Amino acid sequence: MIELRDVHKAFGTNRVLRGVNLTVPQGKSMVIIGGSGTGKSVLLKCILGLVKPDSGQILVDGQDVDTVSRDAFLARFGMLFQGAALFDSLSVWQNVAFRLLRGAQKRPKEEARAIAIEKLRRVGLKPEVADLFPAELSGGMQKRVGLARAIAAEPEIIFFDEPTTGLDPIMAGVINELIREIVVEMGVTAMTITHDMSSVRAIADQVAMLHAGLIQWTGPIEEMDAATDPYLQQFIHGRAEGPIESVR
Repeated sequence: MIELRDVHKAFGTNRVLRGVNLTVPQGKSMVIIGGSGTGKSVLLKCILGLVKPDSGQILVDGQDVDTVSRDAFLARFGMLFQGAALFDSLSVWQNVAFRLLRGAQKRPKEEARAIAIEKLRRVGLKPEVADLFPAELSGGMQKRVGLARAIAAEPEIIFFDEPTTGLDPIMAGVINELIREIVVEMGVTAMTITHDMSSVRAIADQVAMLHAGLIQWTGPIEEMDAATDPYLQQFIHGRAEGPIESVR
């Protein structure tokens, strides 16, 4: 569903992506791991077209992202942002139905509200939450609302940006389970960027490690622990000693 071929991106003298090659199979959950500042978010933004690579090619469902209509292209995606990124001035249901209330996917208001309430139910939130505002919700509830918004327009591809950041271990586990269930039920292609290894083990079909602007290792989650790559082993076990230099 997603293919990156020799993708490079630099900001001034900072070479963030140095020739990324990666394939994300249709209907599978790919998790990108790597330390802070390794280019995970830049990689995601390049796929979405928010950042233009300096060179290389990105294909989505066989189409070069530079040659497709932006509105039609973005309509295929859903996104769960790191901080939920809800609109404070909109009610919960209006946040969930944001794409359904405008643009090419516009629905009548009552229909959009009904869809929003159904998606809220899917992530474990009751209908009475629909008319609250984000400030009235806990962090875990906000994350669930963000997840409901990500699936509201029935996307083919969903991106998850650090989906458990800021959550306690129990709520992080709940969010991981919801993500896995939704990916399986909807049959979507998912790409997650995270450094939370509990999330990796809960939601990944495939894992790719990004280090120094390159995919250092990629393979099925079942092969990750037995892999011999020293960078991967240092990262997944959180070791201070190894080829990845730590800032002291």
